[in-house]
Amino acid sequence: MFSQTRSLETMELVRNANLSALLILLFCFCLEFGSSTDTITAAKFISDPETIISNGGSFQLGFFSPPNSTYRYVGIWYSNISVSPVIWVANRDQPLNNSSGIFAISEDGNLVVLDGQNNVLWSSNLTSSVVNSSAQLLDNGNLVLQGNATETTRWESFEHPCDTVPPNMEISTNVTTGKKVQLTSWKSSSDPSIGNFSAGIDVRNLPELLVWKDSSPYWRSGPWNSRIFIGIPDMYSSYLNGFSLEDDKEGTFFSLTFSYSNIPFPTKFVLNAQGNLLLTYFNNGEDWEVPWSAWKSECDVYGKCGAFGSCNPQNSPICSCLWGFEPKNTEEWNRENWTSGCVRRTPLQCERVNNGSEGEKKDGFLKLTMMKIPDLANWSSISEEECRTQCLENCSCIAYAYDSGIDCVTWTRSLIDLQKFSSGGVDVYVRLADSELDKEGKVKVIVTVTVITGVIFIGICTFILWRWMAKQKAKKRKTKMVLFPHQKFSGEDNLGDNVNQVKLQELPLFNLQELASATNNFHQSNRLGQGGFGPVYRGKMSDGQEIAVKRLSRASEQGQEEFMNEVVVISKLQHRNLVKLLGCCVEGEEKMLVYEYMPNKSLDAVLFVKPKLLDWRRRFNIIMGISRGLLYLHRDSRLRIIHRDLKASNILLDEELNPKISDFGMARIFGNNEDQANTKRVVGTYGYMSPEYAMEGRFSEKSDVFSFGVLLLEIVSGRKNSSFYDDEHAMSLLGFAWKMWNADDVMALTDSMIREVHFEMEILRCIHVGLLCVQEFAKDRPTVSIVISMLKSETIDLPLPKQPAFIERQIAPHAGSSQHNPSKGSLNNVTVTMVEGR
Repeated sequence: MFSQTRSLETMELVRNANLSALLILLFCFCLEFGSSTDTITAAKFISDPETIISNGGSFQLGFFSPPNSTYRYVGIWYSNISVSPVIWVANRDQPLNNSSGIFAISEDGNLVVLDGQNNVLWSSNLTSSVVNSSAQLLDNGNLVLQGNATETTRWESFEHPCDTVPPNMEISTNVTTGKKVQLTSWKSSSDPSIGNFSAGIDVRNLPELLVWKDSSPYWRSGPWNSRIFIGIPDMYSSYLNGFSLEDDKEGTFFSLTFSYSNIPFPTKFVLNAQGNLLLTYFNNGEDWEVPWSAWKSECDVYGKCGAFGSCNPQNSPICSCLWGFEPKNTEEWNRENWTSGCVRRTPLQCERVNNGSEGEKKDGFLKLTMMKIPDLANWSSISEEECRTQCLENCSCIAYAYDSGIDCVTWTRSLIDLQKFSSGGVDVYVRLADSELDKEGKVKVIVTVTVITGVIFIGICTFILWRWMAKQKAKKRKTKMVLFPHQKFSGEDNLGDNVNQVKLQELPLFNLQELASATNNFHQSNRLGQGGFGPVYRGKMSDGQEIAVKRLSRASEQGQEEFMNEVVVISKLQHRNLVKLLGCCVEGEEKMLVYEYMPNKSLDAVLFVKPKLLDWRRRFNIIMGISRGLLYLHRDSRLRIIHRDLKASNILLDEELNPKISDFGMARIFGNNEDQANTKRVVGTYGYMSPEYAMEGRFSEKSDVFSFGVLLLEIVSGRKNSSFYDDEHAMSLLGFAWKMWNADDVMALTDSMIREVHFEMEILRCIHVGLLCVQEFAKDRPTVSIVISMLKSETIDLPLPKQPAFIERQIAPHAGSSQHNPSKGSLNNVTVTMVEGR
């Protein structure tokens, strides 16, 4: 009995010792793993879907699948950006078929990608073995393989790029060793394998940047002049001034890098699958923008116009032979196949000497200004005058150019890849026979005489046109008087002096017959809706253009005022987030406005009926679009506009669900020095009106900000502001939002369809901004420009909101009105409500 008890105690001690050892091992493993999240070692690998992140948190390495692909690759991408393109791919030509991949360091010290059967799909291919090597992901996106004993870099991803160049990465060419660091494009956006295009430094003559298509030149930058590539005319822009090209002064090694100290957001160059070199940057947390691209027109294709042909994208056709040259193959040239190029019409003096028929006069030079200099130039360090003289004395020299950063460049072969720029470029001097230069002088005289004659003719035509326009102006003025025989512009709530800035005669006129035909004679099936102005119809013009036609109700005097107001306000406004007025129609008693058609109708028709169409990204895009449109109205347009009726039904959505503010019948134009105005006639929609406007008739930019705040809370919550009216004990949407804010449960306000953890901070910020916009006193509300800054930046600390207006119950539809019939009030579905202010 004693021995049995002793045996049990011994087993318990052994079990406790084993458990302690296991815990110690797990602790050590976690300690090692937690202390080197940016490093891969022989003992620590990553398997799909694990990742490592650079020490500063800028880049991430792991497994990914491209869009529309199920293959798995090992790549590097930005870790702190929502829209994060991959900048480097390891196994780009050997994808994994499933999620069993491993990225590790092999026994010989190489980085390898293994599949589920431990087959090597990709390797860093180092020939010499190193024990205990490690790979670290740096905060510039470079993956560096080092030997722990020597701390020397054995391999790095920056020396084996794919299609992307991040800042401080070198693109280089070593003439002595033949080693090149070049970009290679993806085959497509869903296939990262090596495509048809590559890009790198070409040093055949002068160093320049080239894009090749299947080893043939496709685009080139022109030579580097120690500051810029002179074949890129817009390189002086702020986005292209960070380049540096260095050489070893012996003409054997060239290295190109770019770095921006004045641009705070991620920037990179990408060679896309179509062979276009793009500069992209991630701005304001929205998307990657492309401020510059190498390929802008057909003229950027290498040798588009052949030898001695010049390309100008402003001309039609784009190719033409240089003066003194003619097409080599006229038939091909007429078919716009210019690759055969041009040949001289008249032999040069040197050619005539060699043929025994020396002419009397020597050759000269034709000056071509603002040109992209041709390919295959010869370089020499001499002055401009010496450059001209030496070229003239050398029978093989057919052209020269001079740039202060390069000095003299000459050509002894055909001039290839000439392009005419609208700005920038250099002057190129092409050698011509003297007789051709004489012809050019005669042509200049003819052109001068033609221009003078043309100016006189244009002057006569202008006078005739002015007379005709004066008659049309009188006719339009008469039409306007027919339209609005009792309209005056001196009242307190009319448009004031700013009306004179708008020329109504410039608005296109449609005739009634074509609008009736477009709308199937205003058939009920084409009716889109009804407002205080009148019905709105969908139509299709004879050329296929879809339109929306607002037809003024003949019995509506208020609609006539809205009609005139909307024409005056919106005819001069152009912004991507404002609906575009195409014209109007005035015939007899018919008065109509013609707008661009919005296929997704209004925001309320989608948000409250088909909310599944609006995920958070689309809703945030709508919020930002509305705010940008308001900023344009308040600050950026030529006229300062207060909308006064901003609501969900007045936000239209195009085919991509981009928002456009509409219905300017209630809008008011402010003078330059005018901050607010008063009215005895309050117009707008209850629930969206600011308290100072609804109660006292005072309106300003802050009135629109209040409406925007209500609209923002509706978009986030997915609930109409009027949805609380039917509940006798419920508070308003603003009151509910305020209650949830004070209870620290703001997410309860959020539409359940958009409650995703990774969007939570952005949604909370929007609710916070919405509550700031609906504060009771106008002075406490932010301006639209501040609203946009608060929405776009996560670093701005937002002030705490004060109590919103109308938090217990919305203002009654008849409050302060001379009429007490509730049916006259408007919640969210009526365009206009008239209330006499107190």
